[in-house]
Amino acid sequence: MNYENIIVASENGIGQITINRPSKLNALNVATIKELHDGFDALNKNPEVRAIIVTGEGEKAFVAGADIAEFANFSVEEGAQLAQQGQELLFDFVENLETPVIAAVNGFALGGGLELAMACHFRVASDNAKMGLPEVSLGVIPGYGGTQRLPQLIGKGRAMEMIMTAGMITAEDAYRAGLVNHVVPQAELIDFTKSIAVRIMKNSPVAIGKAIKAINANFKEGVDGYQTEIRNFGKCFGTADFKEGTTAFLEKRKASF
Repeated sequence: MNYENIIVASENGIGQITINRPSKLNALNVATIKELHDGFDALNKNPEVRAIIVTGEGEKAFVAGADIAEFANFSVEEGAQLAQQGQELLFDFVENLETPVIAAVNGFALGGGLELAMACHFRVASDNAKMGLPEVSLGVIPGYGGTQRLPQLIGKGRAMEMIMTAGMITAEDAYRAGLVNHVVPQAELIDFTKSIAVRIMKNSPVAIGKAIKAINANFKEGVDGYQTEIRNFGKCFGTADFKEGTTAFLEKRKASF
């Protein structure tokens, strides 16, 4: 598939999506959101891809927000539709992928950019990264899950302050708050993130997919996360990965998934 706004590649079991709008600091517009959905979907359906990394082109930005010019004149109904379609097409979609998705946050991750990073299963940041949800400075609120995922990751009080001040935090502040898992020099960002992906790929992809479902269930209204865990735990027993993993353990060898 040909893309205008992203670059999709895969090598040695690791898929990589690079948002490629450097002249716009990789800002998200409707077309880019659609392409990102298609790119993630294609990699998730590729049986050879066991982990996905998403990053931004260049050294300045992961994604520096949404493309404001695209929705500046929207009506109430159009604004609500924009948020709903974006969440369903990309942000919720990424969160619920069975293939692990790691955000490699290089530079600015603001507004929709931070919301995309938070939709990923976890985040690694370059030491020059800056993150924030500045939407209230534009007279709107975060619309792609920012008001929901940020409190889940860093707590209600910190999230309230970040959103209400519209300020940015540094990569180190994000690490201390639990927003990112690691901070590394920018030149090492992709290689470091790939090294985590390699460690993930040594384990059962089936079990990882079910673990993602169980973890996410804890944050869904009206869903009993414990029951989701029990169901998915049980399902693992019927898989070839479970047979291989337990057999390898008993035979004192490394499992081959």
